[in-house]
Amino acid sequence: MSGLRVIKPGPLSLVQDGGRRGWQHLGVSPAGPLDWHAAAWANRLLDNPWGTPLLEIALGYVELESQLDTWLALTGAEVAPTLDERPLPRWSRFAVRAGQRLRLGYARSGQRAYLAVAGGFWAPPALGSVSTQLREGLGGLSGQGEALRAGDLLPCLPARFERALSVPWAYQPDYRAAPLLRVIGGGDAPRFEAEQLQAFFARTWQLSPQSDRMGARLLGEALRAPARQWSQGVARGAIQVPADGQPIILQADHQTMGGYPILGWLHPLDQSRLAQCPPRHPLRFSPVGLADAQAELREFYRFFGRT
Repeated sequence: MSGLRVIKPGPLSLVQDGGRRGWQHLGVSPAGPLDWHAAAWANRLLDNPWGTPLLEIALGYVELESQLDTWLALTGAEVAPTLDERPLPRWSRFAVRAGQRLRLGYARSGQRAYLAVAGGFWAPPALGSVSTQLREGLGGLSGQGEALRAGDLLPCLPARFERALSVPWAYQPDYRAAPLLRVIGGGDAPRFEAEQLQAFFARTWQLSPQSDRMGARLLGEALRAPARQWSQGVARGAIQVPADGQPIILQADHQTMGGYPILGWLHPLDQSRLAQCPPRHPLRFSPVGLADAQAELREFYRFFGRT
């Protein structure tokens, strides 16, 4: 099988799909894209089903050479894409011919771009998924949980479409804006002092440079958290408050058990916006009801065809 040859892999480029579901009871995190919104649009532009394997590119600096005629779609961070030095529109699908080179520059806004191909990239599944999980050594092109390297081949198939297509402007986020992220209350929230919960929502936080695909760490005036003597299962979006009072929002590669008190859960759709924030970016939070969050998530899944 031919495909796209990796000339420059960038700082961290990972093959991701719909995630590795059903293994958290054995300590395996789900992985998958950090920005579901951008990833879902990349696949939709190519008529790919939900969760079709694509590439998550952190910060840009990627160069790929095509060995076949096919169609690609690029969404997410603004990375100044060019095809044989010709600028490409953002959040769009475009044709690429054998021998052409796609170059992505440094991310001007946002942190992660998503590159999809018609039909998806091929990789050997590990526990039912090709999602790359570096810590656990699962997924990716080799099945061993490795990031892209120069010389790798991203296998894919030829494809044809009648015309180019772009995502409407209304659905393209402004990654430079300071987001207001919504939080579903629950977990240990009733055990927090009322003024501490109010302080969490009243303060402006910053995203720590120590954040990664496992957890987004916040910086700000410390919260006082109640003590907890046991561990429990955790899920993506859980907002843990450790002893130092600096909250941690669990990401796609999160651990499966945790002992820190949980203040609530970040709205699933706002996890995508958080994934595009650079270090030191200001963050504000507001409460949202569970029923409202569920209704919005169902609408999102219906639109993108997740069953």
